Amino acid sequence: MIRRHTGQQLRVLLADDSDTIRDRLGAALGELACVAQVLYARDVDEAVRVIGTERPDLVVLDLRMPGGGGLEVMTRVRDTGWRPVIIVLTNYPYAAYRKRCLELGASHFFDKACEFQKVMDVTRALAVVTAHAM
Repeated sequence: MIRRHTGQQLRVLLADDSDTIRDRLGAALGELACVAQVLYARDVDEAVRVIGTERPDLVVLDLRMPGGGGLEVMTRVRDTGWRPVIIVLTNYPYAAYRKRCLELGASHFFDKACEFQKVMDVTRALAVVTAHAM
């Protein structure tokens, strides 16, 4: 398979406690020509640590994980000084969660049940935008 890409190569953190989601989405992201590396976290502490040390361009974040969940990750990431693009991908697509996630800095809020593909679309678009900003 030939992977063609004209934008920036991205480093993506996939933070989700579900092995199935990490495996499925991680494999799909890894197939994108615009993704240089997929990093993984299973809980809040690991996600915050990876964001602080690895500085990913994009974070795909579940709302519910051991140690507090995505809201906790976004709150703690503010202290690192790093501002990755954050996509919240959740089974809990309620308006109150969406509002709070956007307040905490999420750029996108998607429902795992029906908006999985949008993660790929945003990733591709981000790579192009990032390349043009350089």
